Amino acid sequence: MRSIWNGAISFGLVSIPIKLVNATESHSISFRQIHLADGGRVRYRKVCELDGEEVSAAEIGKGYEEADGSIIPITDDDLARLPLATAKTIEIMSFVPAEEIDPLQLDAAYYLAANGATAAKPYTLLREALKRSRKVAIAKYALRGRERLGMLRVVDDVIAMHGLLWPDEIRAPEGVAPEGSVSVRDAELDLADALMATLGEVEMASLHDDYREAVESMIAEKSGGAFEPAAEAEVAPAGGKVIDLMAALENSVRAARASRGEGGEAQAAAEAEVTPIRRGAAAGAAAPKAVGGKKSTARTARKAAPAAAKKKSTATAGTAKTAKPAAKKAAAKSAAATAKKASNAKKAAPAPRKRTSA
Repeated sequence: MRSIWNGAISFGLVSIPIKLVNATESHSISFRQIHLADGGRVRYRKVCELDGEEVSAAEIGKGYEEADGSIIPITDDDLARLPLATAKTIEIMSFVPAEEIDPLQLDAAYYLAANGATAAKPYTLLREALKRSRKVAIAKYALRGRERLGMLRVVDDVIAMHGLLWPDEIRAPEGVAPEGSVSVRDAELDLADALMATLGEVEMASLHDDYREAVESMIAEKSGGAFEPAAEAEVAPAGGKVIDLMAALENSVRAARASRGEGGEAQAAAEAEVTPIRRGAAAGAAAPKAVGGKKSTARTARKAAPAAAKKKSTATAGTAKTAKPAAKKAAAKSAAATAKKASNAKKAAPAPRKRTSA
């Protein structure tokens, strides 16, 4: 790959000669402006406003326009004399965890290639240090006439650099969020989670630009003279009002699962997860969960055993409590009957005879 900048990485007192290589490329199809009458190409010509003459690239320089419209010429020599330490150096300033970098700041991406055999050792040292620390390096560098902020990280066995926007270049999101207070129910969040889980993950390498492929196919057919316009695709209108968010989420979950070919038991389980959610007053009520037979029997037996023991203990205690006074009463009655019998026998017995002398 062709380098677009040569310089060095300043890592403390270590200097690593490197070459800057573009890490990304655009595959978008570009079009030319043409004259509709005859198909001739329409070109841009650079013309001086003062004399109306066309100007070549060698005659074009830089200038700064002030508020009153006057132009101050700025030459390349003027810019070269500026005290810019990062003109040919990527100066590492600190090392921070990657999560501290706001993705909004990410800009163009580059690969840093070691420039020469002497650069291999310090390049590898910096790469391995970044790997072990699990941090990224924040650096300053100058490219295309301005100083920029960058982030160095390891990609495979290469050090990559992402251009970063300066913090003051990130606009505050004022007036972007929906106005007013909007509440979301737990049931809606549950369905949203189910939809996210159903869509799952995707292999990033499998994603491709369908529109670009369609444009390339159309161009190939037109160049061969066999192009036939296809029927206009139906596109659902955007920005419509959501009538029933719950129904939309439920249908989305079902559609996502159907597109993944989930059927049979999986589909039944999916519908069981989605259908029990009720709207209105019963929206917060959870549907009862099905329990297996053995698990339910064991759990019932465990619950029934203490209850039966308690019932038995209560019954025994009640019987003993009732039988105690009854026994006392029976014993008293038996003793009274014995005493009465003895008294009656005493009364019935004949009085002893008195002995008389002869």
